[in-house]
Amino acid sequence: MSGLKAAARIKPVIVLKVGRHDAGAAASMSHTGALVGSDATFSAALSRSGVIRVETVSEMFSAAKCLSSRYRPSPAMSFTPTSSMNNLLDHKQMPIPELTPISPAALMRTCSTPTYQGGRLAIITNGGGPGVMAADKATDLNIDLAEFTECTYAALNKVLPNVWSHGNPVDVIGEAPPSRYRDAIDICLSDPGVDGAVVILTPQAMTNPEGVAEAVVELASQHQKPIITSWMGGTQVESGRVLFRQAKIPTCRTLESAVEAFGFIATYHKNQQLLLQTPAQSSRQHDPPDVDGARMIIESALAEKRSVLTEPEAYAVLGAFRIPAVRNGVARSATEALIIAESIGLSSTKPVAMKILSHDISHKSDAGGVRLNITDAESVRSNYRELIDTVKKTCPEASIEGVTVEAMFKSSSGRELLVGLTRDPVFGPILSFGSGGTSVEIMKDSALALPPLNRHLAIDLIERTKVSKMLFKFRNMPPANREALLDVLLRVSSMACELPWIQEMDINPLIVDENGATAVDARIRVDYPKLTSGPYEHLAIHPYPANRCEHAQLPNGINITIRPIRPEDIDLKKAFVRELSEEAIRHLRLTPEMLVRLTQIDYHTELALIAVAQIDNIEVELGLARYVASPDKRSCEFLLVVSNRWQGQGLGHRLMRQLMDIARDRGYERMEGEVLRGNTKMLKLLESLNFQILDMENEDDIKLAQIQLHGKSSRSFERRSV
Repeated sequence: MSGLKAAARIKPVIVLKVGRHDAGAAASMSHTGALVGSDATFSAALSRSGVIRVETVSEMFSAAKCLSSRYRPSPAMSFTPTSSMNNLLDHKQMPIPELTPISPAALMRTCSTPTYQGGRLAIITNGGGPGVMAADKATDLNIDLAEFTECTYAALNKVLPNVWSHGNPVDVIGEAPPSRYRDAIDICLSDPGVDGAVVILTPQAMTNPEGVAEAVVELASQHQKPIITSWMGGTQVESGRVLFRQAKIPTCRTLESAVEAFGFIATYHKNQQLLLQTPAQSSRQHDPPDVDGARMIIESALAEKRSVLTEPEAYAVLGAFRIPAVRNGVARSATEALIIAESIGLSSTKPVAMKILSHDISHKSDAGGVRLNITDAESVRSNYRELIDTVKKTCPEASIEGVTVEAMFKSSSGRELLVGLTRDPVFGPILSFGSGGTSVEIMKDSALALPPLNRHLAIDLIERTKVSKMLFKFRNMPPANREALLDVLLRVSSMACELPWIQEMDINPLIVDENGATAVDARIRVDYPKLTSGPYEHLAIHPYPANRCEHAQLPNGINITIRPIRPEDIDLKKAFVRELSEEAIRHLRLTPEMLVRLTQIDYHTELALIAVAQIDNIEVELGLARYVASPDKRSCEFLLVVSNRWQGQGLGHRLMRQLMDIARDRGYERMEGEVLRGNTKMLKLLESLNFQILDMENEDDIKLAQIQLHGKSSRSFERRSV
């Protein structure tokens, strides 16, 4: 995934994967001898990598065509270079386009091409039938048809005949001239609730395909929102298609392909936003989890050679991560069961549930080991005996340890949901969310995501399920507490990051109502994790290393923070680069693109530390240190840049020390970098850090600086030096 994400930050990547179904996956595995993980997990991983997935070769070519058009959202960040940088780079024959900075909140950056912003589609057509067909295709692809504002309807009423469709699709009527098409498209694209348009033309007696195409091309230069065209027919409309191709406007022979093309742009935009997400291992700093307590519970179970936690143990692990669960206790006699029930508050309005406790029984309901809605003391004692007797008959080989007594959670507006974790053989922990209860396998309503999650990713996970619609106000039920649900998802994500022992976990059901979310049942299977070089090596996507943030004070009294860089630091980076001197740029051999892309890194294979300070209530970047893993995974290359006005404060030394410590902790044996011979300040700094400064073979102007992070001899690397 590291290589895929790096490529997707620069150019669109389209993936066509075979083996979508079990039979194909088995054939693929037998052919390649390699695991690829489940297909649903693979799709989730691709989404987080910023790429789009297609299912057929024809879709692949269609996606390539539309993503190479004028409407492709550019994954590169925009940047306006200083004149000194332009002069230096022009001298090196490396021209830089003049770009206009855009707010980082927009996420999607562009150079000179229009930027796509969302997925709400308007359909404009001169044929009612094709318009309805396009709407059906959009529904099949889960593309939302835009809902027009009243102002849009009023404007359309002024330019269209009275018999127009008065909705989306917009039927401009068969004989529509170019001016009517132009007005309708212009009005629709001006609606804030519209993100793009599919324009369909069916050749009729009075239509002018080429004239309408000219009007569309003219409009395309006035709007940033994408226009996808489908001129249906052959020779009669070919001249219009030629105009579209010359203007780099996607055009398709069939309306279904046009809607698919819009879907590719929508998916690419969404996945590029997912690529920008860099969640930390825990998104709930105000109430941090008790990781050590959860680890001790799991290790105690493993020490007893148990792989499945008991229900009370599972509840305890959830409690350690501050996930609300029902009150419970374990009874080993009928009297103990009554005592626990009374302590919970047994009454007609506060019933309890009783469940058999056995390491050998995973699904207690199937074994007859569950009793619900128990409201009085006599029933508690009799149900205890009945549970034991029933399970002994249905599962005679099972070892019964007692009965779990827990509070019954009752809510007339509760939604039964499922939150779970599984371990994929390739991608590691996978978080799932969907409909809960006893009919999970039948409903098959779930979505997957790779941890770690943040709020944006958790919302996306919820919205990819059908049950998400049940969270809003429904009939007589008030809307569910979505914030409580988001909190549970983020805490389960933290569990996936911090507890590599967990192999499977089901919270089913998780009941969510207007008051909050409560785990009513939980099952956790554990095992010893594989030995790794770092705490998050079991994850496919490394979390933002928030634990690497440090605070310090410079000799001049300025308080600084040294922390890993984030994508939203793009504005900081622009200001930092503009302050670099020509000498710094020449010595470091930097391009603006190199520094801007430093905000988009994969924490698994690289790390960039920035030093920031509050100057006049504005956060300012003072310096940067970065390493990137070499292909051998044993060494890494470094980069160090300190702003001119902040040199002489020991900042470069502090940045490099912290960078070396992190690289050492992550198991790298050697750090090295190339430095121009004339950059004496840098060479002196590196020598003070015990770097070896070596001559480069066939490179008179470049020195090689390297250091053994674990104290090994450097002789094996002397083949690069003279």
